[in-house]
Amino acid sequence: MPRRHSSVQRPKSGARPGGRPVERARAKAGPSQRQLRVGELLRHALSDVLRRDDVRDPDLVGVSVTITQVIPSPDMRHATVFCEPLGGKNAGPVIKALNRHKGFLRGEMGRMIELKFTPELRFIEDVSFAEAERIETILKSPRVQKDITTPESDRKSDGEADGGTPIEAGDNVA
Repeated sequence: MPRRHSSVQRPKSGARPGGRPVERARAKAGPSQRQLRVGELLRHALSDVLRRDDVRDPDLVGVSVTITQVIPSPDMRHATVFCEPLGGKNAGPVIKALNRHKGFLRGEMGRMIELKFTPELRFIEDVSFAEAERIETILKSPRVQKDITTPESDRKSDGEADGGTPIEAGDNVA
C-alpha cells in the first residue's frame, strides 16, 4: 500500500523535527504560584466558616479545628484540606463529621470567595504535628542524648589535640 505524502517526513513521537527529544514536564514539579495563593484563600475562608460555628453536628460541638493546609488540584476543582482538632484528640470522628458536611462548607465558602468554581473539599487528618512530636521524643531519649553529649577528652580544641599548647592567633605553624 503506497504511503501518502511520502516526501514529508514526520518526527517520531516525542521528538522535534530537528531530532531533539521533547522535554516533558515533571510529574511532581510542585504546586504552582496560583495553587499556593488559592490554597491560602481557601484556608482562611474555611477557618472563618468553622469559627462561626454554623455546622450543626454533635461530633463538632465544642471542638476547635485547626486548618493547617489546603492544597487545590491543578484545575482548582478539588481541594485537599489538612486539619487537626485542637489537642489532636478524637481526630477520626471530627474528620468524618467534616467530610459529612463538606457540601455545606463548600457552599458557605463559595459565598465568601471570588473564584469561578468553589472546589470540592476532602478533609484529611494532618499527622505532621504527631510526626514532629515523635521525632522530638526520639531526640530527647537517653540513647540519643548519650550520642550527643561527648566526654571532656573529645572536646579539646584542634590545637590541643596533640597534647601541646593551644595555638594562638599570629603563631607561625610550620
